[in-house]
Amino acid sequence: MPTRQEQFEQFASQLPIGRDPASVRRRLEAMELILERAMVVPGTNYRIGLDAIAGLIPVVGDLITASMGAWLVWEARNLGMSKFQLVRMAGNVAVDTAVGAIPVLGDAFDFVFRSNTRNLRILKRYLDKHHPETMIVEGEVIGR
Repeated sequence: MPTRQEQFEQFASQLPIGRDPASVRRRLEAMELILERAMVVPGTNYRIGLDAIAGLIPVVGDLITASMGAWLVWEARNLGMSKFQLVRMAGNVAVDTAVGAIPVLGDAFDFVFRSNTRNLRILKRYLDKHHPETMIVEGEVIGR
């Protein structure tokens, strides 16, 4: 039977806490899942996440999700992405935050405009080109 230390080390080794591109990719994919596709709207097949739900709380919800979206951009900056890509990603977060702050219209907008999904797509294109070892095909990491 493994000791508590061995269990902890096994658990910690599975967490994407490193600074390598593969760990960053897994972290950002997890954050995008939480923000944009965490649950299904009952009675439909439409997925929503924390961004749409927190956006229902005036001001505070939008600020929380904006800061989480900004964290995605910060991680991309740490990977060395170009300023053009970073500006595009920051623009997605800014549009989502600005329009999301408008009562009622912003709440509807949060359901259709998925800034974090767009940003993850930009990030994946960059990683696939510059760090192909992080590519994932059908749940398996290539290059390991």
